[in-house]
Amino acid sequence: MSLKDKINLDIKSAMKEKDSIKLESLRAIKSAIILFETKDSSSYELEKSDEIKILQKLVKQRKESAQIFESQKRNDLAETEIIQSEFISKYLPKQMNIKEIEDIVLKIIEQTNSNGIKDMGKVMGMASKELLGKADGKTISEIIRKNLSN
Repeated sequence: MSLKDKINLDIKSAMKEKDSIKLESLRAIKSAIILFETKDSSSYELEKSDEIKILQKLVKQRKESAQIFESQKRNDLAETEIIQSEFISKYLPKQMNIKEIEDIVLKIIEQTNSNGIKDMGKVMGMASKELLGKADGKTISEIIRKNLSN
């Protein structure tokens, strides 16, 4: 079942449950998918990697909004954003922990014979593809930078 189909089913159940936060999150996902599919005015079939990128973007937006609301002492709005980001994250693949990410990055560094910060782009590209949806880019970048600067 595609993400789009799953979202449509979940929207129906959220409407029946009268869960407004869940419904708002699901509608945001559906809207982002539709915008992505129609951006080039051609019928484009959504790939798994595209779905993951869309979901990651939505989660990141919610987390950034929550930080802004917290800095403005609007904890009620921040809490809603955090709940939505956690809900949207459920549609992403299971996130890896730092140790698992570091093991994969070290393996890629070894495979590519990278030995300095000048090789960061090459390692980052490979690591991003391999860890798509399982880790955020900022974490991957920090681990690569740490291991290449040694």
